[in-house]
Amino acid sequence: MTTSKDNSNQYNVPGLERGLAILREFTRETPELSAPEITARLGLPRSTVFRLLQTLEGFGYLTSSRDGRRYRLGVAVLRMGFEYLASQSVVELGRPLIETLSLNAALPAHLVVLDGRSVIYAACARPRSALVGTVSVGTRLPAHATVFGRILLTGRSLDELHKLFPESHLQHTTGQTPDDVATLHALVEADHQRGFGISEGFYEPSISTIAVPVRDESDQVMAAVGLTITGPKVDRRLIEHGVVEMAIDTARDISENLGYRGNAYAHARNNAQALRDRAMEEPA
Repeated sequence: MTTSKDNSNQYNVPGLERGLAILREFTRETPELSAPEITARLGLPRSTVFRLLQTLEGFGYLTSSRDGRRYRLGVAVLRMGFEYLASQSVVELGRPLIETLSLNAALPAHLVVLDGRSVIYAACARPRSALVGTVSVGTRLPAHATVFGRILLTGRSLDELHKLFPESHLQHTTGQTPDDVATLHALVEADHQRGFGISEGFYEPSISTIAVPVRDESDQVMAAVGLTITGPKVDRRLIEHGVVEMAIDTARDISENLGYRGNAYAHARNNAQALRDRAMEEPA
């Protein structure tokens, strides 16, 4: 491993220095790296790189792909003041689209990411007319108790959810909070089949949310786009106005910028249109 003369210091901690060197290898040009690539770049022993990667992932500074072979920066980098927002294209690309969504829907809009058992608000936009403004960038909520969490847990098997939530009873925030992992998994699957999630008083009795997954080129869910509505129910007029489709289109646009080319959003839009048709058929 090579270090510049300016950075050499007799008081440096080698393990920390190597861990930071690994984090510096992740850039906009190389957002993902495998363990062999890191070993070759830094000239470190494979066993050392393995231990460092496990430690960094354990503390949330790195996150691994589904097959465990590639790594990218984790949300903990944001909390520690690193250039997370600059290096994670999903947030950089999503922020202006979230602002446009908020303007068009006249509702608070958010871009949310998963961090272990929690969701973190990575970008927020709020119209002047909105009454809801209780969350800001960095707000952390329990994943199991929010529709954003259900969306971000898409693709997790029942066994994976049990590992993430080993307790037998999940902590409630409202009467709608799932009691256990099996119930949570069923909700995650239902949202996945629909292509979006709608919560009405799910986390807070007076707040409702529409959430849609953001996918990358490999079809992994990287984030969630959402709209927040004041009230225990989503007003039928908002459904008729097409706010669900607006959220879906925003998530699709961010996903396409990340390289996604699938048809999940066409499927979600069909389901949103069916929901809109039912709303218009209901008596006023």
